[in-house]
Amino acid sequence: MTTCVPHKQGEPARRRESWFLVSARGDRFITPRSPVEGLSRRKLSFLPVFAQAVAAVAPAGAMAVIPALVFPALVFGSTGPNLVLTFGAAMAVMVLVSFCLRPMAKRMAAVSGLYSYTAKGLGQRTAITVGWSAMFGYGLVAMASLLAVGTYVVQLLINLRVAIPDPRLLAILVILAAAAAACRLMVRGIQISALVTFSVESISIGVLAVLMIVYFAFNAPKVSFASVFVWNGNFDSLSIGIVVAVSAFVGFESPTTLGGEAYRPFVSVPRAITWTPIVTGVLFLLAATVEDVALNDAPLNIAASSTPLSDLFSQTSPVFAAVLDLGIAASWFACAIASVNALARIFFCMGREGVAPRIVGRTHPSFRTPSMAIMVVMPVVAIVPIAVIISGASPEQGLVNLFTLGAYGYLGAYVLASASMPFFLRRIGEDTYASWILGAATFLVLGAVLWQAASVSIHTGNPQTFVYGGVLIASVLYAMFLRLRLPERLASVGIYDETREIDLFPGKPVP
Repeated sequence: MTTCVPHKQGEPARRRESWFLVSARGDRFITPRSPVEGLSRRKLSFLPVFAQAVAAVAPAGAMAVIPALVFPALVFGSTGPNLVLTFGAAMAVMVLVSFCLRPMAKRMAAVSGLYSYTAKGLGQRTAITVGWSAMFGYGLVAMASLLAVGTYVVQLLINLRVAIPDPRLLAILVILAAAAAACRLMVRGIQISALVTFSVESISIGVLAVLMIVYFAFNAPKVSFASVFVWNGNFDSLSIGIVVAVSAFVGFESPTTLGGEAYRPFVSVPRAITWTPIVTGVLFLLAATVEDVALNDAPLNIAASSTPLSDLFSQTSPVFAAVLDLGIAASWFACAIASVNALARIFFCMGREGVAPRIVGRTHPSFRTPSMAIMVVMPVVAIVPIAVIISGASPEQGLVNLFTLGAYGYLGAYVLASASMPFFLRRIGEDTYASWILGAATFLVLGAVLWQAASVSIHTGNPQTFVYGGVLIASVLYAMFLRLRLPERLASVGIYDETREIDLFPGKPVP
């Protein structure tokens, strides 16, 4: 997408330069200024890019929380599929999605990720739906992450035998403090927030792994793996379980929003989105195996708890349980930062395009981050988990609803982005039979998972499908409004970090 126009041998320097001074608008390829001017450009090495993916997935937090959320849906009242099968299927789906996104990431330095990819593949109106769906997913997972932070900090103090007069008030204060700290880190810069979150995740994964090993070492005589590979063929519970399990992987594609800020975007971004679902998938399968065994043998009140692993560890050692709570809370704090980082960059691009308020397209003059988008989004992300607590809903039910709704948002974006891949490649003359087969297969698999999950959800009277359906309908109506009333703004959808004059002429001053 960011290609150069060749010059002829023997031409004068001035004329040769004029061959390059063209822009991505229309038939032009080089621009004096990037449409996403203001962001810190070409600064991030591979580590912060990979850190963004890892933090958005939140392996430590997901290893402790998501299997526990899947477990009741699959086991209570029926003999549904086990955790290992459910997470294995979810991992296979996410690897397919990563294979679809990789070719586009290798050819386009996007700042809004799947939103921009879809605009170049399936058009601007479809991109509006993908953008709304992706922001819905990022936002819901960020909300769930903050709720998990508040829940696990309270549980940490309980395990340390600290008297808490009002646990709900304490959880609210923790959420507010976490939101404020996250906002400050994000405004200060993606490199700082990414490295902080990566460090937190690495320590949290290590803590969780060590504690699991210690727990099973003490309980080795009681361990039985007989239930790990048992399944009675119930596809309804499997589909619901996969949707919830998918929420453990979502966010792996978030480095696609760093194309403009990454030092080598066409290398680091594809690597990050390829390896993250594979590496984290292995961690989740190990955690699912351990938790399947542990929760099957645990009392019902522990398996149904919002903090089942913590409750399980507290039976052996309250100190171990408190350390685990700290690691999980830190992991979800990192996830909240990474999710809002990605959401804010999509919102920022929409502001630059004019399909969202222009104010969110402004950047911080010193830190060169989408500060206005971050500060507009963060209060909304903090209010929802606080409202869940005030409403009196149980933390586990709040987490299930928020994570599942977020998974719908991600899956909806993945469906359309994966389908756009062969069209994206055809537009630049690089499509192959393999790309069409991969795009179609991924589209059908994701569509089947969504359809089955939606059918079961509607049949059981769960409103989550209707909530997400309302978001999709609103996005379609908004795209139609833009098409009829503001066609020039709709036509601008899909901006990315275009090649600039300074990229080709390093000594030339930037206007």
